[in-house]
Amino acid sequence: MAQKVDPRTPIIIGVGQAAERIDDANFEGLSPIDLAVKAARAAMVDTGIDRSALTAAIDVVACTRQFEDSTPGAPAPLGKSTKYPLSVANRLGANPKRAILEVAGGQSPQRLATEFACEIESGSADVVLLAGAEAISTIRHLSKQDSRPDFSDDPADPNGAFEDRGFGLFGLTTMEQAAHGLTTAPVQYSLLENARRAARAEGRDDYLAAMGALFAPFTKMAAKNQFSASSEEHGADELVTVTERNRMIAEPYPRFLVARDQVNQGAAVLLASVGVAQKLGIDERKWVFLHGQADLRERNLLDRQDLGSAPSAVTAVRHALDIAALDIDEIQFFDFYSCFPIAVSNITDTLGLSPDDRRGLTLTGGLPFFGGAGNNYSMHAIAEAVERVRSRPGSFALVSANGGVMSKTSVGIYSAQPTELKRDDSAGLQQKIDALDSPEHVEHPNGWATVETYTIVYGRGGNKTGIVIGRLKDGGGRFLAQVAPGDEDLMSLLESADNPVGNRIYVSAFGYGNRVTISDEVAAQLFPKQAPALRDKYEFVKVHRGGHLLEVSINRPDVRNCLHPPAHEELESIFDAFFADRDLWVAIITGEGSKAFCAGNDLVHSASGKPMYVPLSGFGGLTGRRDMHKPVIAAVNGFAMGGGFEIALACHLVVADETAKFALSEVKVGLFAGAGGLVRLPRAIPQKVANELILTGRRIGAEEARELGVVNRIAPEGQALAAARELAAEILDGSPTSVRLSLKVMAQAQGIPDTAAAVTAPNDVVDELMTSADAIEGMMAFAMKRPAEWKNL
Repeated sequence: MAQKVDPRTPIIIGVGQAAERIDDANFEGLSPIDLAVKAARAAMVDTGIDRSALTAAIDVVACTRQFEDSTPGAPAPLGKSTKYPLSVANRLGANPKRAILEVAGGQSPQRLATEFACEIESGSADVVLLAGAEAISTIRHLSKQDSRPDFSDDPADPNGAFEDRGFGLFGLTTMEQAAHGLTTAPVQYSLLENARRAARAEGRDDYLAAMGALFAPFTKMAAKNQFSASSEEHGADELVTVTERNRMIAEPYPRFLVARDQVNQGAAVLLASVGVAQKLGIDERKWVFLHGQADLRERNLLDRQDLGSAPSAVTAVRHALDIAALDIDEIQFFDFYSCFPIAVSNITDTLGLSPDDRRGLTLTGGLPFFGGAGNNYSMHAIAEAVERVRSRPGSFALVSANGGVMSKTSVGIYSAQPTELKRDDSAGLQQKIDALDSPEHVEHPNGWATVETYTIVYGRGGNKTGIVIGRLKDGGGRFLAQVAPGDEDLMSLLESADNPVGNRIYVSAFGYGNRVTISDEVAAQLFPKQAPALRDKYEFVKVHRGGHLLEVSINRPDVRNCLHPPAHEELESIFDAFFADRDLWVAIITGEGSKAFCAGNDLVHSASGKPMYVPLSGFGGLTGRRDMHKPVIAAVNGFAMGGGFEIALACHLVVADETAKFALSEVKVGLFAGAGGLVRLPRAIPQKVANELILTGRRIGAEEARELGVVNRIAPEGQALAAARELAAEILDGSPTSVRLSLKVMAQAQGIPDTAAAVTAPNDVVDELMTSADAIEGMMAFAMKRPAEWKNL
């Protein structure tokens, strides 16, 4: 029978899968490239035509990312391909015009299928190979061997075919989330799962039973799938009963409910136009059409109105059904992405699908049982869907792929029944999603709050970490925090109360993160606040007090006075004491040795994997500090690079020796000057010059810095501190009250752009000045022609 559709109509012409287990008798130890190639060859065989002709016709190869290439710095113990799609193409003998490495995320197989169906229809592509694979189990196994294979590959790309779309992680993970332990999928999803349970007002036992009942049928499907990572069936109770084998990962997930990433699996899909398929001689019984599709994104985690649901996923499924002009009852096969129970129930509950629906909710067996083949799982689901609809003419299969933390949903509806491609309105729906209201996000919260959702992360050594998303009582702002170490009462509440959500807690903000306690009294015990005071000795800073002058010297000359968290903490405490001490009127900050004032962030410390943070007062305890109402002078000796320059910019005055070098050099190491440099430098010097220095990382010397207004005075080599002392003496000759209040008025005026309005703005600073002892003393000393005796009162 002839398919009466436009020749440009996109179709799937072949699918293939590959897998192996390390305990298989014929285990080969295939690399991710090998597995993808094996799956691609299986897809070519599935078309029923000569492989060489099909290989020559492939003009696009698009691949999903492996886990080892999905986050910056991820380990690849056996090496990895630098251009994975080209590696796959080269092994196949294909010479594509484009070789695309897609962004990370489980949505990517279906997203690619939709994208290239559109490209085929438009004539931008003829034959497209989609492929991907993971060999995590193999890599883990072989990396322990004495003789280890090399899985790296650096294919030549003379035609510039390779396109790397990047990690695609923006909005999916943040430094704030990482600082609070939200670094793995089980932790993130468990927060959503517990929010869902609270919204449904279900007890722990009932909810656990429901998760087991949802996933038990998945294990039966996985057990009979030849490509599955597991051949075991599990009952509902077994899935949720915590045992040594089924240990708790993150409340409420034991291991059996968590996506299985230790797999060796590959899958591939071949797409072509109807016209090309006819020319190649592919049997029409192999053709599968895309009847409906949608791609939507949920808002970022802390911006969602309801943490227990992702409405965009349901909207995507419904929109794909609308495009296909189908009702949910007309779908014969489903595969809902099943990394965790909520990823399935979020959609199926809303659509009225029961866990024991006769059609089933998975085609593969699901990620915890069949295997969570990284970003490529849904390629297997599409392959299974194609085989199902071919075997039952007139049937439809729905594949719903999920990426991030229920963040991205891509849906496809497949059938062997002919149809031309119908365009969806995902872009219009996305605009509506993005326009929804969001709760206020408070990054540094303090005060009473309530639990909005929570989880407990269980380490293998028995350690437990409590993580809470809460709402402040004052204003309702949402925040992220960890349970304070030592607060056993709050940890016990989260671990044993039937519904901890809504319970009252107290949150405190620190530079290293937010911590919640069961009460303010416990917070005071665990985090006692001491009156600001200088200590006799510091590990990374030298301090000298002489009269009303405080001299602070960063004491890490072996690393050019770079700063790491312990040094930041010391500097914060020192400047806290300086600003609180009425007898200290001026401070100087400098660096030990002659080579550097401060060369910025300690990148070696950062790369070591140790916690990296700055206190709430900012880099060096200064760049984020408000109410700097006493003069701070930077005595710059040598390099003031990156954060070091930002410290200098945060100071009121800068004295530099003639060898000093300044630069916001962060762009040279893939960062930017986020500790105030991007804000302060353009306000201190002409905009165009600031742009140049920031965008190039160019160094400037002391003389150029003075010409630009960044430096007040230049001293001979090695004399920056001495010159800073002279400048401090000049300031100390005046009234400390006048100096302090002058800085206060200038700071207030910076927020008023109109000059006249700034001059005439009402404030009580004049009254404070004129009623001070120093104002009276100054006028009396002037009248009596004697030196003033300042009291700072």
